[in-house]
Amino acid sequence: MKDVEVISADEEGGVPRETELRRLVHELQVHQVELEAQNEELRRAQAESQLGAAVFANSYDGIMVCDFGAILLDVNPAFTRITGYAKDEVVGRRPSMLALDVNNPGLIEEMWRSLAEHGCWRGEVLNRRKDGSLYPQSTSIAAVVDEVGSVRNYVAVFSDISKLKFHEAELVRIANYDPLTGLPNRRLFSDRLQLALARSSRSGNPLAICYLDLDGFKEVNDRHGHDAGDQVLMNIARNLTAALRAEDTVARLGGDEFALLIDLDQEEHCDATLKRVLSAVRLPVFAKGRHHSVSASIGLTLYPADDADAETLLRHADQSMYLAKDAGKNGVHRFDLARDRGVKSVKRQRLRLQQALQCGELVLHYQPKVDLGTGQVTGAEALIRWQHPEQGLLLPAAFLGAIQNTELEIVVGEWVVDRVLTQIETWRGMGLNMGASANIGPFHLLRQDFATRLAALLKLHPFVDASLLEIEILESAALSDAVQAAGTLAQCTALGVKVALDDFGTGYSSLALLRQLKIDVLKIDQTFVRGILSDAGDRALVEGVIHLAHAFGCEVIAEGVETAEHCAVLLSNGCHICQGYGIARPMPGDQVPAWAGDWARKTRLDIH
Repeated sequence: MKDVEVISADEEGGVPRETELRRLVHELQVHQVELEAQNEELRRAQAESQLGAAVFANSYDGIMVCDFGAILLDVNPAFTRITGYAKDEVVGRRPSMLALDVNNPGLIEEMWRSLAEHGCWRGEVLNRRKDGSLYPQSTSIAAVVDEVGSVRNYVAVFSDISKLKFHEAELVRIANYDPLTGLPNRRLFSDRLQLALARSSRSGNPLAICYLDLDGFKEVNDRHGHDAGDQVLMNIARNLTAALRAEDTVARLGGDEFALLIDLDQEEHCDATLKRVLSAVRLPVFAKGRHHSVSASIGLTLYPADDADAETLLRHADQSMYLAKDAGKNGVHRFDLARDRGVKSVKRQRLRLQQALQCGELVLHYQPKVDLGTGQVTGAEALIRWQHPEQGLLLPAAFLGAIQNTELEIVVGEWVVDRVLTQIETWRGMGLNMGASANIGPFHLLRQDFATRLAALLKLHPFVDASLLEIEILESAALSDAVQAAGTLAQCTALGVKVALDDFGTGYSSLALLRQLKIDVLKIDQTFVRGILSDAGDRALVEGVIHLAHAFGCEVIAEGVETAEHCAVLLSNGCHICQGYGIARPMPGDQVPAWAGDWARKTRLDIH
């Protein structure tokens, strides 16, 4: 019993020993947990250290660890692979041994400033390997601080970006240089042109912008193949480069087209330079077992005499190049600023004329045609006028030239035909059953669908007899493409429309043309009609045309009749139908019926 008492309580009645033991056990358990936590933290730190060591040892990028004084303490294996230096060769030395852009103090200052202000720096530097070779390096440097914020170490991670730089350079080369000749391409030429213009503006020296196209190169390609053509282009590129100075630019724009930029001290020096260029192009070049010879046509414009932007200057040189070709090739043509202003003026007038058509400013006046034998009004010729809001009534010579050989010529021509058909309908409603003629330009007539579109216009006016419409064409229109003209006129005749050959006698007046074309009316040009009273040659020519028209079964009309004497001579020679100021001036369509009534009341004695 005594032993039991000792175990359960002390002799003085204090805390039971069992309770004390439990407290001791608890403290032991807490201490054990703390030890396990410390061991876990130690294991984690050891794992992190091992991981850091593994990263350091196995990183593909080079790593340098320096102390506060920028002395190398350690480097990883990748450092040795990239630089060629072993660890024991660099520890204790400064990274500047790698020539870390020591020749660029600004970069070094910027790096230390960034490290001091931000604790890091990133950039590209050019370093040197142990074997002396240079390589571009991308570097990141971080400052390592202690618990109080003081810098203890610097860690630099870097990589060799030689391949990246090579690919960048390759992309730049592809983007800016012609792959065949190695010359600058259009993009790089444009950049250099911008710089050259700025340089010329500052210096005041002229700049020559040239567009060069090879003459005869297509024949080389066609006869000897593209491989031979490529070799010719490469040789010519070398010859062009050799003919100019290093500061000048030769670029290939595509195909056999090149562009030149030549800085000049004086404009007069340009001729000699371009003569060298032409001679360089003409040099025989060897390709595919034989020598080939070509020449060049060069378009030239000079800045600042031609004070335009870069794109416009190149376009001006291009336009001039085509004129050099038209002049016989193997030569130079300089851009004509005055001519260009004229072209721009024509374009502006063309746009204004299009607006005039849309706004109803174009009108038709009609000049009557009469039969001198019967006094009958046989028809009228529709003559276009422009009722200009500022300049008044303009005659065709003032504006039609701007639309020749353009789509607008067709639009205006079809408008004229439609208005003539409308006028014939209007006259009929006023009791005047009379036809009218419309002048058709060469470009319009020779369109493949001319007759088809004419038929469509006739369908829009079903109450107009097609025989009341006459189309007047110029002899030159038929001569430019006699086969097409003959086919088109035959289709017009099949529609019932009459065809008149205008201004006969002013061109070739080909008999073969009269045989080939289906002509209903032959019009004698007014320049000859006016001279029949004073010029024996003009009178003989008019008599000959009259007899020729009768021989071919054509009706003949004389233009430019101004006096009763003209009428008498024409009538005596068998030409009954006339028009001119001696009969009536052109007038608006609504005035024709009244004039026709007055004419009918006059006696033919006044004319004779």
